[in-house]
Amino acid sequence: MERQPGRPEGGQYGSFRPRECRNQSRRERRRRPVRTYSPKAGEITRNWHVIDATDVVLGRLATHAAHLLRGKHKPTFAPHVDTGDFVVIVNADKVALTGSKREQKMDHRHSGYPGGLKSTSYEDLLTTNSERAIEKAVKGMLPHNKLGRQQLKKLKVYAGAEHPHSAQNPQPFEISQVAQ
Repeated sequence: MERQPGRPEGGQYGSFRPRECRNQSRRERRRRPVRTYSPKAGEITRNWHVIDATDVVLGRLATHAAHLLRGKHKPTFAPHVDTGDFVVIVNADKVALTGSKREQKMDHRHSGYPGGLKSTSYEDLLTTNSERAIEKAVKGMLPHNKLGRQQLKKLKVYAGAEHPHSAQNPQPFEISQVAQ
């Protein structure tokens, strides 16, 4: 058999195998499994973030809050473990809605009884109970199971600029967006 130009001597792989694998048999290399890191409950560190909702679009605010609550910004993220941080949202009554959603979008809730559907426009909802609008938007972006309910408990929403979580030393979280 002739040697082809550009191909190494000694078979298909020749001397291109990594140095640590050259001295091992194929069976020894095959036995070593790759270990996947899974975070344990005691190893998780939770930070506190404050988001100012003044003139921030509701959907963009909800996606950033859900991202922080799930812990997707951390290198130790696992979809089956709650690795997220606490999120405090202030000035919820000053959140923005694009287009004509403020007048046309409706909030629906049901009592569980026949004929128990109640509907409210977002304009009324934001004036009376602005916290519910943000909680509902974030809840829709979390998993719909026990884990999502556990993550939603770490969300604290306040209509005004004051919040009682200053002892936890929350860090401000800036949402960069294009001006509407």
